[in-house]
Amino acid sequence: MVKIGYKLSSEDTHPLNLVKYAEMVEEAGFSFAMISDHYHPWVNKQDQSPFVWSTLGGISQATTNLNLGTAVTCPTIRVHPAIVAQAAATTASMMPGRFMLGVGSGENLNEHILGDHWPPAPVRIAMLEEAVKIIRMLWQGDIHNFKGKYYTIENTRIYTLPAELPPILMSADGEEAAETAGRISDGLITPGIKESLVKIFKNTGGKGKPCYAEVSVCWADDMDYARKISYDYWPILANKNGLNWEIPTPKYFEELAKMTDPDSLTREIVCGNDPQSHIDEINKFVKAGYDHVFIHQLGPYQEGFIKFYEEEVLPEFQ
Repeated sequence: MVKIGYKLSSEDTHPLNLVKYAEMVEEAGFSFAMISDHYHPWVNKQDQSPFVWSTLGGISQATTNLNLGTAVTCPTIRVHPAIVAQAAATTASMMPGRFMLGVGSGENLNEHILGDHWPPAPVRIAMLEEAVKIIRMLWQGDIHNFKGKYYTIENTRIYTLPAELPPILMSADGEEAAETAGRISDGLITPGIKESLVKIFKNTGGKGKPCYAEVSVCWADDMDYARKISYDYWPILANKNGLNWEIPTPKYFEELAKMTDPDSLTREIVCGNDPQSHIDEINKFVKAGYDHVFIHQLGPYQEGFIKFYEEEVLPEFQ
């Protein structure tokens, strides 16, 4: 049976509300939650972007059973993998058996801020593979030294380690990343439905490992209003072919949104309050091979969405 999760959207939510929503979705019966790790929001309308590791500390104390992962952390440019290894180990120690480290190759939007070069996708994937190697090495305990193509650690030891190490999930939006995820990760994450990537992942080492997908919806009582909210807050969902990974600032995303047809965006997003349309959308992902689907409610009406799913959608999958 598929497990249904909730997306904690750091880009448009204050950290105290992220903690509150995590507590609410645990009580509502969601199986897990995934939280984004950004330095910037995508567009200024979203207006938030708290530091994910501080937020996770708060969630660890407000919940008791909710499984929680990052979707996703980039451990390659803005933050060195040795630091991510320590941050994830601490979080897993505060949430025994319930934390997952989701990693990805990042977006220029967040990773260029220190003036580092933004490399092409194949290089970013290679950097991610080396970063995951370092994270797993440091999670073994003891002192480690390593000099790779991209990273160096020297006399490095993580002292605070959880009794149970968290799984490392890897995000993929292309074939090379899906193949790498099959080799080095404990599970796959994709933005949206990517059946071909699920097949690649399973054929390159991912057979039997979990597959997670993020699906964007907009619940509201008024269909037209839901469509407006989707476009106002998340115009980036209309961008194709990896464009979102390359643009450096929210301003440029906003300029791009002016060239986007709102109808073309919202035709692809389930909007409104018909339970069956939400259920049918989740079942599309199940048919494509996913066993974990986390729902991203677009815009500000999170509490109503959580109640709607608790009463109208989650019972279909329990």
